[in-house]
Amino acid sequence: MSRTLVLFDIDGTLLKVGSMNRRVLADALIEVYGTEGSTGSHDFSGKMDGAIIYEVLSNVGLERAEIADKFDKAKEAYIALFRERARREDITLLEGVRELLDTLSVRSDILLGLLTGNFEGSGRHKLKLPEIDHYFPFGAFADDALDRNELPHIALERARRMTGANYSSSQIVIIGDTEHDIRCARELDARSIAVATGNFTMEELARHKPGTLFRNFAETDEVLASILTPKHS
Repeated sequence: MSRTLVLFDIDGTLLKVGSMNRRVLADALIEVYGTEGSTGSHDFSGKMDGAIIYEVLSNVGLERAEIADKFDKAKEAYIALFRERARREDITLLEGVRELLDTLSVRSDILLGLLTGNFEGSGRHKLKLPEIDHYFPFGAFADDALDRNELPHIALERARRMTGANYSSSQIVIIGDTEHDIRCARELDARSIAVATGNFTMEELARHKPGTLFRNFAETDEVLASILTPKHS
């Protein structure tokens, strides 16, 4: 029986995608709405794909109802374009990630999952290209909510249904590269591990008081020890 639930963010935590991701979203929005909105300059870090669509289009004057009316079509267009255009060379797997996932995945006391702002269709494709998708049997995605802070509860319920286990807060670890991931951990009173491989520096992440902070995942043994260390009240 799995005793520790470990939920990973994708972008900036496990991997990085080249600029093509931003271009794909822009092209999908142009196709559906006739404008890319503020896609070219918008900060995507830690945000939900669905929320980003609303934000970049609202920034150029589109009403929320107008965005909502074509939202599903825009989501489908973005995922289809991403799958069509993304190549293995567009994905950079971050240092230590494969080694960490290899180590975690063989342990019977750990259940791996995703907690990400990606739509599942595009997020899974990002993981499939460098061949790490198989490590994650389930997750919570942008398809499930517009507010990222709703995802931890969704992921936890899916883990319970999958395993039949009830995970206490001390048995849950949320790993990510932004302040948003740290906040998600607080939703469950879970342990947060932050990694400065995205757009947030070590100093910026430290201000949000994660449980543990790493520069990267190169030191697999240290990261593993942090994951397995019980959370103290």
